[in-house]
This record gives sequence, C-alpha cells and structure tokens, in this order.
Amino acid sequence: MTNPEKIKQTLLSEIEKMDQRHEDFCRHPGIDFTRDRKIAFDAGTPSLSAFCQQRAKLSDDVFQKLFYNFNNCFKPKSLLKGRYQLLACDGSGFTFTRNPKDTESYYDPRGRSQKGYNQIYLVPLYDLLNKVYTDAIIQPMRKRNEFAALYELIDRHPPCNGTVPIFIADRGFHACNVFAHAIENRAFFVIRATDAKMKRLLGTDLPKEETFDIRMTRYLTRSLSKKKYLHHDLAGHYRYICKKVAFDYFPAEGYGEYEISLRVLCFPIGNGACENIITNLPENEFHAEEIKEIYHLRWGIETSFCTLKHTIAAVNFHAKSRQMITHEIWARLILFNFCSYITRQVTFEKWKRKHIHQVDFSIAFKICRHFLRLYCGEEPPDVEGLIRKHTLPIRPSRNFARQQRFKVPVSFTYRF
Repeated sequence: MTNPEKIKQTLLSEIEKMDQRHEDFCRHPGIDFTRDRKIAFDAGTPSLSAFCQQRAKLSDDVFQKLFYNFNNCFKPKSLLKGRYQLLACDGSGFTFTRNPKDTESYYDPRGRSQKGYNQIYLVPLYDLLNKVYTDAIIQPMRKRNEFAALYELIDRHPPCNGTVPIFIADRGFHACNVFAHAIENRAFFVIRATDAKMKRLLGTDLPKEETFDIRMTRYLTRSLSKKKYLHHDLAGHYRYICKKVAFDYFPAEGYGEYEISLRVLCFPIGNGACENIITNLPENEFHAEEIKEIYHLRWGIETSFCTLKHTIAAVNFHAKSRQMITHEIWARLILFNFCSYITRQVTFEKWKRKHIHQVDFSIAFKICRHFLRLYCGEEPPDVEGLIRKHTLPIRPSRNFARQQRFKVPVSFTYRF
C-alpha cells in the first residue's frame, strides 16, 4: 500500500468510526439517521433535497471532530531544533450569502457592497514546518475576538511528546492575557507589537538605540493606587489592566498582581521602519537573528489562506446558512490537510538546478481530489509520481505587494 493509499484509508477509517456511533454527531440522538432511508450517515450521492435535509441533522461540531480525529493520526515530523513546533496564528474572513436576519455576521451596505453582506471569521493554528492546520476557531464577524481565540487555542493545544509549541502572531494578537496563557501552559510565543504598545510596555525603560534585545519584568494589576503595590520600589514597572480588559491569572487573594517576564526586541527592516517583537524565548538558545527568522516564517499562514480560499475553493460555498458554512470550512480544512499530508511524502531527485523546487500545490490538490473520489475497486493512479512531475521553483527573494480586495459571495446551490 502506497503512502497516499494509507492516508486515504486513515481518513475513511475515521469516518467509518464516526458512522458506527453516529448518534454522537446528530442534533437529535436516537431520532436522526434511525430510519432506513435513501441516504444514511455516510452514503453515496443522493438528490439535492435529500442531501440538504440529512445534512441539517448533523451536529455543529461533526466536521470539527473529524478534523481532530484525522489530525491525531499524524505526528509533526519537521521541528525546529528537533523539538520546537512552529504554530502561526492569524485570522481571515469569508463572505457568504446575504442574510440581514443573521445580525451577528451581517454588514449594511457601506461602500464595499450595494446590498450588504455576511461574513464569518476563521482563526486557525498553522504548523509552518509541516504545512497543516492543527486547530481553528470560527466566529461570526461582528463578534470576532482574536485575543480570546488565540488564548483558547493555546489552552487546548495538545503538544506531542517531546515537542514544545512556539506560537507566532502578528500585532493584532498582542495582549498580556495571551502572553500569560502561553507562559502558564509552558509554551513560547513570538508576537509583533506596534510602536505605541511597545512604548506603553517599556515606558521610561525604552532604549534610545534603533536595535535592542532586552529582558524586562512587569507587574500587572487592576489597581491604580500605588499604596496597594507589593513592590513600592518598582512602581515604574507596574502596568494597569482595565477591568474591561480580560486577564485570567490574577490571584484570588491579595491585591491581585501578576509578575510577567518578557523579552523585547527591536530591529530595522528598511525604509526607516523598525519591527517590534515580544517573546519569552530564552536568550541562551535563541539569538536575535533566529527570532527574526522565526517571525519571518509566519508569512506561511498568509500563503496557506490563499491556497485554502482559491485552490481548495473556500471562497465559494454550496450552503447559505452560517451553520452549514461552518461545516464547509471545516471540511475544506480537512481536505487541505489531506492534500498536505500526501504532498509532504513526495521526494524529488537531486538535479542540478538554479533553484530548489517544491510541489505545485494547485496541481497536487487536483490529483489528490481525484484520488480521494475513487471508489472501492477502481485502480488508483501513481499519485506521488504525478505530483512529482509538477513542481515550482522556490525564490526566497521574490516579493509582491499585498492585494486586499472584497470578494462577492458566489454560492453553488445547484450542486454539492
């Protein structure tokens, strides 16, 4: 059995396990999928009406659980320094069919759309070295909270034996509560900070140099009264946390202080601009250049969003309701990982070329999708051989201006 066949069998096996206890994944256990109908829990192609009626019986988290079960069958192979798993976090919006009644995701027409639109927000964890999604949180756009999403992802991340996670995020995820959750879970983080937040954090300790790498300790408190400080000689190191701002680690007794130790870096990036990084990585194991490279790798999650939306087609949905859109997003995350697990097994001959080559994921996805659709008894193609024929050169120095354009929703209600 080839590697693609093993991976496909693993996915089908997890679906079969869920079918054997499908009452755990229904909206009405003991009622749904109990009658002998044309379409069962894991049956083949039904009519469109039957498909929609039966899919509505599935619980909201059915595809999420399949995503976890499938991922748990694989361990991360590529690790930084043999033990660190690089996990990038970012958010991306998905526009779907207009529904003004869904007030949690609906936006009135204000320049971007003449009729208004609905959006859902995805905040995933992406393994940068193994190129798979490990977890995700989906929120209605009007109730999105990137801070809460990230520290929830940190709390429920199950590190593999012998591995340590490093969570990497952009400046939209800068929050003391995020730092504290990572520290309390014995994890590391590398998060970008704005100049304003950097000045607020460092205060008078802000170095005048353009480049610096310092370790600092701050005391977080809910009180503005200096009389309540436990360290009166370090009053300049206290930082006030407003009661409206979430922070989960103040002690229940006493005046509620939390001591946090952070490593703060600043380095120029050209055109007179500087990059600010806040981390808790140890100085004796990671020097400044390594941290710069770790943050640079974060761009991998941005390119994964492009692949997810345009190659895996997560911008066009078959459903219209937010519940079903959530199902489809989880299904596409599973499909992304399925293709990634297969393509990661493909090896290339060491030819003398100007550039190192990588898999053309767009072509690889079409091959994997065709392979996944094959029924029992059909002869599978040489998946790895076909993928190996379609490669792209890696050009590290190439860059393009980022284009952000509003995507009008296009739903495929005529097929599934």
